[in-house]
Amino acid sequence: MKTISGLSNPTVKYLRSLRDKKHRRREGVFLAEGLRLLTDARESGRVPQMLAMAEGRDPHPLLDALIAAVEETGGEVLAMSEAALAKITGKDNPQAVCGVFAEFDTSLDRLDRDAAPIFLAAQALRDPGNLGTMLRTADAVGAGGLVLIDDCADPFSVEAVRASMGAIFTVPLAMARWEEFLPWLRGGSGGQLVAASLRDAVDYRGAPYAAPCFLLVGNESRGLPEEYEMACDLRVTIPMLGRADSLNAAIAGAVLAYEALASLR
Repeated sequence: MKTISGLSNPTVKYLRSLRDKKHRRREGVFLAEGLRLLTDARESGRVPQMLAMAEGRDPHPLLDALIAAVEETGGEVLAMSEAALAKITGKDNPQAVCGVFAEFDTSLDRLDRDAAPIFLAAQALRDPGNLGTMLRTADAVGAGGLVLIDDCADPFSVEAVRASMGAIFTVPLAMARWEEFLPWLRGGSGGQLVAASLRDAVDYRGAPYAAPCFLLVGNESRGLPEEYEMACDLRVTIPMLGRADSLNAAIAGAVLAYEALASLR
């Protein structure tokens, strides 16, 4: 184990730079923090290339297993001060461990349409917290994956990874433009595309869902473009009984996912 001291250390600066999208893309890696999250990664077969931990922290069997996994795969284990970890993660009270992971394949071909009855999809989702929540929802409902369509928030940002609570490692993730996604969906073994919508929509409860069902939500403020909605096989709406005229995009995705899952079982 290598010990790093000082906030100006080149390794600390390198790890801090991974908070910026351009540096992550250039290096092809991303940051994840927290022992629970990194344990989920290890148990799903993903081991960090570099592991940074607070020096002098108490032993823990999960941390021991993580260190062993990193060393077995030729990775680097670093011990550093809490101040250095805070600089890396951008948090005043950082987790005691963080890791650097290689970004993984996000092509549509990575998805297996036979893997589950439902999939989640989001178009132009801009909030990394919403994106992470959708990943977490996909994991909770056993979805076959999450498809990010058009210009969404970066799923490998620290904020999105943190909000996913480890689901970034357990849920197949694909990224595509609409003009790429729709032909892919209509080709091969196909799939039903269901939009959360107000246009000629039916109540989401009891709607005729069919597997594999791709549940599509739109941008937080604008929703889905009309062209996209009209291309869907089914449009469903969630009744609003109070003053609010809509649900948070990630919450709407969760409500639809559980209803569709119950219908398809």
